[in-house]
Amino acid sequence: MDSPTGKILIVDDEPPLLKMMSVYLGRLGFAVSTASTTDKAWEMVEAAPSEFACAVLDATMAGMSMRELALRILAADPKICVLAASGYPVDMSDVEAEAPGRVDFLHKPFSPEMLAAAVRRMLAPQKEV
Repeated sequence: MDSPTGKILIVDDEPPLLKMMSVYLGRLGFAVSTASTTDKAWEMVEAAPSEFACAVLDATMAGMSMRELALRILAADPKICVLAASGYPVDMSDVEAEAPGRVDFLHKPFSPEMLAAAVRRMLAPQKEV
């Protein structure tokens, strides 16, 4: 797969998981940025929203809720998609309603291959989905 235009933003407060996701997606040719806090993630997106193609968000972090961060990110640029990641059931239907086709869920724990497949699915042109 060719690297998409735009970076993948990974937001997680668990350093080993953040590193694993970043390294794996980087090895697959994705440009990756990381943030260990929701505030830092929002600062990065707010500063350059068109730089990002997809944000992978951990559901349980201190600071703003995943829902609030997802809505802010989705509103920042109409091309950004959000992949919510959690070990718990998360209802993202209201967020999905705000941005149809731009929100998905990945259940933790996941393998690097599952992460890559989910990111590729999110970045696939609508005609290929």
